[in-house]
Amino acid sequence: MINDGHLVISLDFELHWGVFDVRTVESYKNNLLQVRPVITRMIGLADAYDVKLTFSTVGFLFAENKEELKKYLPKNKPTYKNQKLSPYPLLDSIADTENEDPFHYAKSVINEIKQNGNHEIGTHTFSHYYCHGLGQTVEQFEDDLNSAIAIAKEMDITLESIVFPRNMINSDDPIDKPYIDVCYKKGIKSFRGKKKAYMYNVHSTKFYHSWYIFKLLRITDAYLNVSGINTYRVEKFYKKNKILNLPASILLRNYSSLLSFLEPLKIKRIKRGMKYAARHNEMFHIWFHPHNFGTHTDKNFKNLEMIFKHYKELNKKYGFKSETMTGLTNKITAKH
Repeated sequence: MINDGHLVISLDFELHWGVFDVRTVESYKNNLLQVRPVITRMIGLADAYDVKLTFSTVGFLFAENKEELKKYLPKNKPTYKNQKLSPYPLLDSIADTENEDPFHYAKSVINEIKQNGNHEIGTHTFSHYYCHGLGQTVEQFEDDLNSAIAIAKEMDITLESIVFPRNMINSDDPIDKPYIDVCYKKGIKSFRGKKKAYMYNVHSTKFYHSWYIFKLLRITDAYLNVSGINTYRVEKFYKKNKILNLPASILLRNYSSLLSFLEPLKIKRIKRGMKYAARHNEMFHIWFHPHNFGTHTDKNFKNLEMIFKHYKELNKKYGFKSETMTGLTNKITAKH
């Protein structure tokens, strides 16, 4: 029997550009400095278990130095009403090279991923662009994406998948449709959509963030089945000449010493989802950030290895397969 069950793992690779609006470099320094060894270790572990990873990468990180970064800046920058959301004012304060400033450049890491050959480099937009940021426009998003594509092309990398920063996209919302259409027009084949559960599938507005109940529900959902199993028969989302939605199944939350007694529940929840996907020919999509592994690194890797070991068991028993976002998209497209 041919099994169409798949495991997809996407990582939001962003360094300080992913948290600049909420954290300073100093306040998050240790986690950011650990990203390089974490990614090297992660690639090695994934290769040992035949797991494929998709590194959804902020375009700023592709620059070798500030001169190159400025060369690719879009002319039409986002006009957020809240200027704290824009990274561009920070450019004058960052250093000139990756050696001087490992928090804002990562060309060497991207090259390491590329040279490995087993994993995908996708986009997390050029500037960690907030599609729900008030004041920005679809035209500005398109210019941002053009910059991401151009700077990746400089490294002979073709961007074919996207993860929207802070998951600011609702696949069924007509307000967000133009952003999705722009992606397809630019050669992007797939995106990581939100779960269907209400606590995930709402616009990321100030009103929404003021309701801490949603945050509490999301945290609880990592350990207990609050939102459902969240596996997907992805073929149902396929539409000719449209970008493919590969929705998230679960966020692999980083190890918490405060909630350490719940760690077995977290891994059990993920394993159950993977097994269900394997048995029912569906996709299970795990995501997280490399910088989340910057503290309690060994404990986080212990959890990750348990997931990889479970994948190998499911692969052997059910033919469950690991694919990058674009790898799975190409498989589905080939069937149609």
